[in-house]
Amino acid sequence: MQSGSLYKIGDSDQRPWGTWHVLDIGDRHVVKRIVVNPGARLSLQYHNHRSERWTAVSGQGVAEIDGIRHEFEHGHTLDIPLKASHRVACIGSQPLVFIEIQYGELLDEDDIIRLSDDYSRV
Repeated sequence: MQSGSLYKIGDSDQRPWGTWHVLDIGDRHVVKRIVVNPGARLSLQYHNHRSERWTAVSGQGVAEIDGIRHEFEHGHTLDIPLKASHRVACIGSQPLVFIEIQYGELLDEDDIIRLSDDYSRV
């Protein structure tokens, strides 16, 4: 485990919207593979300690970053600045798969501040 990250390579979790899996950890970054199920979306959230870069691998989605809608499908890359509100939804019939690179001094699941959530999580 690198300093600043509470993740370990191989960590994963099942969420109401799909799954995530940690692929790599380095100096001030974590790489995750995220799968969003058809019709599902992540919470509207922001982070105090990390920015993110998302690259779509397969499926179709729509991302919202600070209220601006972005088409998100194979090959598209989106940058989410520190403290920007964001979420992504799978709008196709197949799962949306993307790679998330987190950048920051402290990388942890506790750095998720939810503003709105379809699954009533806080």
